[in-house]
Amino acid sequence: MTSSHKTSQLCPNCRRLISRDEPRCPYCGLKAPGSWWKNNAVIHLFHDQDFFLTGLSGLLIALFVLSLLINPGGMGMGMNPFGFLSPDNRSLLLLGATGTVPIGALHRWWSLVSASYLHGSLLHLIFNLIALRQVGPLVIQEYGLARMFSIYSLGGIGGFLLSYLAGVPFTIGASAAVCALIGAALYYGKSRGGSYGQQVYQQIGGWAMSIFVFGLLVPGINNWAHGGGMAAGILCGLLLGYQENRREMLSHRLLGAACALGTILILLWAVATTVIYRFF
Repeated sequence: MTSSHKTSQLCPNCRRLISRDEPRCPYCGLKAPGSWWKNNAVIHLFHDQDFFLTGLSGLLIALFVLSLLINPGGMGMGMNPFGFLSPDNRSLLLLGATGTVPIGALHRWWSLVSASYLHGSLLHLIFNLIALRQVGPLVIQEYGLARMFSIYSLGGIGGFLLSYLAGVPFTIGASAAVCALIGAALYYGKSRGGSYGQQVYQQIGGWAMSIFVFGLLVPGINNWAHGGGMAAGILCGLLLGYQENRREMLSHRLLGAACALGTILILLWAVATTVIYRFF
């Protein structure tokens, strides 16, 4: 039993039990399925939905708390609920806010990634956490966890890139990335069709319409980032496919792992440089 366990593994592509010594998976045809780089821990991040969503939410909360602690004296504490517990703009700029000022003046292109993990107030954070918890599980169910995170990451970049091109000077928030998940869910519902697809399309369409109306009524909302994120999510849904028409492949997990690794490195850089600048 021990010997069999040591010489067997799950194929990193189709997840079927195979021998480690197989030159090619007999089920899906993947070459060298036993190679170390196809079986590393980063690729296998995307196996536990609850753990992943809790970790992502925890990361958003941790960076929000850090943004407050960088300069407690600049914290917004007024009675306005939209501004309660607001980090000052200098702290947000140091941690990776994006826009024409950080990119155009400071050449911080990496902020297109980091901005999705920062928030301007407690209410801003709560809204995005609720939306992530509402839409995230649906996108994971229909696209798989690796593709969900790729859509989240690439959609956030796409939304903030459009925002930059539109001339928005300073912006943050997970809403561009969450709108990308909404866009991917809209694409899924419309593409799949049938009663279930139509139900998904109508339900998520209600979310999209609410965001659009909210953006028109409330000042300071970055509608460019929302629209760009939604468009990027639709495009990602089209290119990556969903579970029913294209099962999750090793390439999807590699893309998700690349997004995760890139995000971690950028956020570590942002936090480290901020702490050094602020306290040393």
